[in-house]
Amino acid sequence: MSDASNQTAIERALGHRVLGATPARTVFMRRHYNAPIHAVWAAWTEPERLNRWFLPVSGDLRQGGHFSLEGNASGEILHCEPPHRLLVTWAYWERGEQPPDEVELRLAPAADGGTLLELEHASVDLMDLVLDDTVAGLTGLGTGWELPLTYSLPAYLAGELPDKPAAEWFEMTPEIEAAAQRSGEAWAAVIQAERG
Repeated sequence: MSDASNQTAIERALGHRVLGATPARTVFMRRHYNAPIHAVWAAWTEPERLNRWFLPVSGDLRQGGHFSLEGNASGEILHCEPPHRLLVTWAYWERGEQPPDEVELRLAPAADGGTLLELEHASVDLMDLVLDDTVAGLTGLGTGWELPLTYSLPAYLAGELPDKPAAEWFEMTPEIEAAAQRSGEAWAAVIQAERG
């Protein structure tokens, strides 16, 4: 699982959009995977596969249905176009009445037979963009998504993960802590560059 140190493999950007009537910020990531598009789509949309590299998911997993990611967030599936696009609302458990975020996953086949993945997370909570304290277990949106995208998902697609849920095998190792630190620094640089 050497991919955790390869932070240059991910493209990062910030953006603006509107959620409902509220201005929101976005974090955007683009990354190539050495796996066909149907395998990457299945890793994101089939509960038993998602559970292996990310979090346990439950619910009515079809367009218009609601999902719940154990201990993290829940939401509604707004759009599902296999194997290219998934758009969901994303309501964190501890947020209360704050409007839900939106997360969009876009997949495209790459010329080499792999898959180009784009993930965009829109939020009205600007603190989520910059909150990074890996010691306390708090990460901003960029780092929070980047770790599974650069560590767990590539290892899962390569068949390197244990054949059991991620909750049973994952532990915060020094390697992952270092990757989180590098990711946080990279996102801080993106934010600083935007501010000029």
